[in-house]
Formats: sequence, C-alpha cells, structure tokens
Amino acid sequence: MSLTAQAIGQMKFTDRIVESLRPIQQTLPIIAIPRGSHIYNCTENDRSLYLVKSGQVKTVIVTSTGKRCLLDLYIAGEIFGELCMTRISRVETAVAMADTELLRIPYSKFFEMLNAGGLLEEFAEHLANRLSERQRVIVDLVTLESELRLAARLLQLSHRFGQTHQRGLKIGARLTQEELAEMVGTTRSRVGYFLKRFREAGLLESSNGWITIRNEANLAGYIEARLGLSGAVA
Repeated sequence: MSLTAQAIGQMKFTDRIVESLRPIQQTLPIIAIPRGSHIYNCTENDRSLYLVKSGQVKTVIVTSTGKRCLLDLYIAGEIFGELCMTRISRVETAVAMADTELLRIPYSKFFEMLNAGGLLEEFAEHLANRLSERQRVIVDLVTLESELRLAARLLQLSHRFGQTHQRGLKIGARLTQEELAEMVGTTRSRVGYFLKRFREAGLLESSNGWITIRNEANLAGYIEARLGLSGAVA
C-alpha cells in the first residue's frame, strides 16, 4: 500500500528517496558485497550512487604513506557516493564493513527520479547537511585533543545512528577500535584507553564493537568540562 502524501511529507529525505525508487527499483541492479570487499576504489571513474539495503559501509582515504582516514559510515536506508556528481574520479574508497546488499543507482536515473518527485530542493538540503557534518569533524580535528575528538565523534554518531536502548542510546553501527582510531586521527591503543575512561566515568558501555551512550547530556558535559580545563590539540 502506497504512503499518503502527508505521510511522505513527514519522512526524512533518505526515506523519501527509498519510496520514490519503488517504481523503478526492479530495473536497478542489486549487488551483494562480502565483508571487507570494495564497492569502488579511489581513482575509479564510477558514476553511480548507492542505497544500502542491508549491512554497513565505510568510506576511507589512504595516504601515500599508508595512513588511513575513515571519512564516514553508512547503514541500511542511507545513500552514499554523491561525489560522483563532481564528474571526477573517486577520491575515496568504499568498503563493506559487513556482508552488504546495495542498490546501485546510475547518476542519470537518480536525477530523473529527483526531478519527477520534486526532490531537488531536499537533495540540496541533504548535501548541505552532509557538508555541515564534515565541517564540524574538521573543526574538532584541529581544535580538540584526541580524547575529546573521540567523545565528540561518538556523540555525533549517537545523534545520527542512535537507537533507544534500555541502557541508553545504542549507536547502530558496529565499530572496531581501529576504525574509531581512523575516524579521530589517533592510535588504537589510545582509543582503547579513552573508552576505558569513558566506561569508568559511566558515560558509555561497549561490547564487541557496539557502543551505547548512557546519557548524551553527560557525555556532552564531559567534553565541555574538559574544554574548560584544557582544549589543547594532541
């Protein structure tokens, strides 16, 4: 049964994209990507966007010295690969973090769908929100010490992926300590140490890569309190 116009209006942009894709979904390729496999690679000329149907994806950049930077995460219901609109080769690599199923949407079909559904303005807002998130991450990277960078990133992830749980707000994306280190520009051992401090302070719980924020306000308060004491980049 199709959704009413009123219900669709209340949906977030990615949900509206999923709904708009239904009439043409049978014409689009669904691809299965095993855990650890690449969806596309840096320098590849790939002109498609992707909708995550199941699983989890990360985008990364690897420097000439081998250092990895984890740019972003995507879970079921999210779209990634928007940089194909720049008409240049991919600057990042997309990797499946678990066995993942994707809907591949050619650039031309995606914009046909946006035009037909009157979604161009919302897509521009979606891109602006993504840009705002990236700018916030950059500011944190250059102004916060490593412990606070991790705390701030976890807070951001809880806002984006948080699922209400009896113990708090569970981040709906599984992350290793190595991946957290790649997100905030520090070492795995430092991430392990910081997570232990956060657990001891009652700010979060972590088990097998799943992190639950016990209280978002307390974690935000921890960051503010530490900024009042230090604020140095490390």
